[in-house]
Amino acid sequence: MSEEKNVKIKIQLYRSVICTPKTHKSIVSTLGLRKVNQIVTRPDNPAIRGAVAKVPHLLRIIEE
Repeated sequence: MSEEKNVKIKIQLYRSVICTPKTHKSIVSTLGLRKVNQIVTRPDNPAIRGAVAKVPHLLRIIEE
């Protein structure tokens, strides 16, 4: 088996979710983001990357 790495990504909410569809709001809140410019650290896996890809106009991935 391949060795699993603890790779993390930082996600920033840089635009407000006001006037966005309910699905976009639920994706953002599922990632743990509540306030504009808030940054959270999440594991780098396809599920998280897919959630970020659904709302690229609201979220940024912060490179380290």
